[in-house]
Amino acid sequence: MSEFLIYVVAGLVTGSLYGLAGMGLVLTYKTSGIFNFAHGAVATIAAFCFYTLYVTLGWPWPIALVLCVLGLGVLLGVLLERLGRTLASVSPAMQIVATVGLLIAVNGLTVTVFGAESRSVPPFLPVDNLSLGGLNVGVDQVIVFLIALSSAVGLFLFFRTTTLGLSMQAVVDDPALLSMGGTSPVRVRLISWVIGASFACLSGVLLVPTVGLDATILTLLVVQAFGAGAVGLFSSLPLTYAGGLLIGVLAALSTAYTGSVSFLAGLPSAVPFLVLFAVLLFAPKRRLVEVGGQLRLLAKAPPSFSPPTKAVVGGLSLVVLVALPVLVGAKLPIFTNGVIFVIIFLSLHLLVRTSGQVSLAHASFAAVGAAGFSHLAVDAGLPWLLAVLGAGLVTVPVGALVAVPAIRLSGLYLAVATLGFGILIERLLFGTSLMFGAALSLPAPRPEVLGLDSDRGYYYVVLALTLVMAGLATFVIRGRLGRMLRAMSDSPTALSTLGAGVNSMRVLVFCISAFMAGIAGALFAGLTQSVGAVGFSFFASLTWLTILVISGAPFRYAPLPTAVLGGINIAVLPSYLTDERLLSLLPAVFGVAAVANALLTDRDTSRAPSQEERDAPAVLGGQGGRRAAARRRSPVTARMAVPAPPSPAARDLTGARL
Repeated sequence: MSEFLIYVVAGLVTGSLYGLAGMGLVLTYKTSGIFNFAHGAVATIAAFCFYTLYVTLGWPWPIALVLCVLGLGVLLGVLLERLGRTLASVSPAMQIVATVGLLIAVNGLTVTVFGAESRSVPPFLPVDNLSLGGLNVGVDQVIVFLIALSSAVGLFLFFRTTTLGLSMQAVVDDPALLSMGGTSPVRVRLISWVIGASFACLSGVLLVPTVGLDATILTLLVVQAFGAGAVGLFSSLPLTYAGGLLIGVLAALSTAYTGSVSFLAGLPSAVPFLVLFAVLLFAPKRRLVEVGGQLRLLAKAPPSFSPPTKAVVGGLSLVVLVALPVLVGAKLPIFTNGVIFVIIFLSLHLLVRTSGQVSLAHASFAAVGAAGFSHLAVDAGLPWLLAVLGAGLVTVPVGALVAVPAIRLSGLYLAVATLGFGILIERLLFGTSLMFGAALSLPAPRPEVLGLDSDRGYYYVVLALTLVMAGLATFVIRGRLGRMLRAMSDSPTALSTLGAGVNSMRVLVFCISAFMAGIAGALFAGLTQSVGAVGFSFFASLTWLTILVISGAPFRYAPLPTAVLGGINIAVLPSYLTDERLLSLLPAVFGVAAVANALLTDRDTSRAPSQEERDAPAVLGGQGGRRAAARRRSPVTARMAVPAPPSPAARDLTGARL
């Protein structure tokens, strides 16, 4: 019994920090409509700043704590509020890309400045033990729990008893009405962002003595707050805190009772994402209402070029690709890797830009394909080409499984669900015999006929399969199915009224995309002739999404040029950067570019008014501005939506036979 209580206490301490971070995330989402995937990055910044002040410079920990929680909380809250106000006028998909890009940028900058190695941080709270009912509990554990609990109670009372707290609730429902009452929605949102950022900073500082100073680990641990937010359905702050406690206790108990079972070794770290995925899968759909959900991603038909232009560009490109082994010499494996990534970005383009879905589990598709290829080619002894095809087919059921949340979710919740699914695959299956095994590495052969096992021969094999996958993607995107997918992105309801099976199309596009990613995973395995978990983490999925967005901007998201530039950016460009510091800075550059692209190139004039437009009475200030807003917005028309003009995909649909 005492052992059981020890794990419960440890779970309550960790879970209280999950709940604390989750409340900050939910608070900013409720008041701004922006789900901040970079919430963990805020905690990471605070943890590194605390390390610098407390360990490197030797400042007293109370001063370092106050500066890193309150000072950084205010600064980062102000910056994030301004970013969120700008993101209010872009599509949900680009909001996700922008905050994911911010996460990658912060992670890249911390690695550049502090290095990639993990560092230990000495405890700053008292480490003596207290005897509570015969159970020895650390004083630091009690202090952390009380800090988190008092913060949660204080925030709850603040919402229930103060005018500002009530205003934070009102700003979600009707910011214009709030502004006409003399309260600025901008100021209310600013304060909520400051509180949310401060909670993230506090959780990061309190976690760092336990988990160490590692940007990726800190980011992932605070991402576990997503599970706490899911328990509160991303709306209830008390339930979010309770969800954090529940997740912490379940994870701690699973550590105690699954430690002797090898295939369940990854269960404790996967508990938050099991909870997250289960809530999003089984919670009533009416309870999962997106704040600002009226915004949508308008899928556009791929740009069309004249036949002579296509012939000239295609012919020159093919000549260059055939002659590439002679041109690049010893760097040929790097370019082969870039050609494989073309398949990855084509499959991701099919999901994100054509059908308007959001997938943050794409690296898991490639990982399943890579592991499946090794099992089929080595263990089952299938011929090489059949093993590659089998790897793609093995990945199809995984794509169908990920598509299950897509049937009932969209936008933000689909992104969160796919992120949770990708982390579940990584934590639960990567180390099992179903995928990479305990050694996290498997052998992978190349074709052994006609000299195709050489670097040059394998390059031509990869090129041929990439051209086949490019043909498949082009056939889907430019054909009737592509028009249907773009129409589904614009208005699933309108499409379903015409007799189209929207749910079956969602499943189909996920299966096609997963099949292509599985083929790419098999080719990755053959390139290195061994395959492991490295390169297929959830962080890779985030990076691939940002690179897809920034690579597509120069070509108006034409599928093939976007995929080619994406392969160059992720595989070829780093090989030509000889400066180690500049190379480590490259992910941060990608992240910043993704944020800039989301802010500048994805605005839609047909959508509802932006946040700044809705807040105009408060921004203008004074009774005159409020009276003018009241004249423009009568009580009768206050809640009426202005119909948007037909989208390009809807116009394209007129040529499709349903």
